[in-house]
Amino acid sequence: MKITLLTLGLLVSMQLSAGVYKCTDANGNKTYRSQPCTEGQSKVELNVKTGGSTDLNQEENKKALSQQEQEAKEAQQKTQEQELLQKQLQLKQNATDESAKNQFLIKNNPRKFSPFAIPPYNLDDLPPLVKTYQNRLPDIERFRRQAAERSLATGQCGRVESVELNQKSTKDALVILVDCSSAKKFYVTEQELGSN
Repeated sequence: MKITLLTLGLLVSMQLSAGVYKCTDANGNKTYRSQPCTEGQSKVELNVKTGGSTDLNQEENKKALSQQEQEAKEAQQKTQEQELLQKQLQLKQNATDESAKNQFLIKNNPRKFSPFAIPPYNLDDLPPLVKTYQNRLPDIERFRRQAAERSLATGQCGRVESVELNQKSTKDALVILVDCSSAKKFYVTEQELGSN
């Protein structure tokens, strides 16, 4: 008899701990069940031990909102990564275009430029100084060409031997060093060259 009562008591306590659900349908009718409410009903789980309740609809909404926020954050991060990649590709293309102009100038003026006067800077393998200003690589390549032409125009540079970004450069004022065959050196700032 004691064993039967003990078993019965265990079964009842298991049922109670399993939870009770208060389900409210669209018409406001309330039912209490041991199984979760069906879809479309307002769902509240009652804790018979503590007397507390949990609004399952609210919990589901919070979970859904949290998931939406996470998805939005991931989508924004993906968009930012794509934009960054696009900027990098555009930067690389612009720098390549400027380098091609430099090489064209050298090839068509062998008396004014040594063959390696303006070697192209490769975005994937930049010297440490140039890497500092890598976001301005197209400008640097253009300034190198313009600085070389400006130096030749002085009449004091017989032939351009080397054109490089110089250590005197700052974030707001790049400096290009032009070495000439006449042993003359020209330090040309971007302000002297103008922004175009």
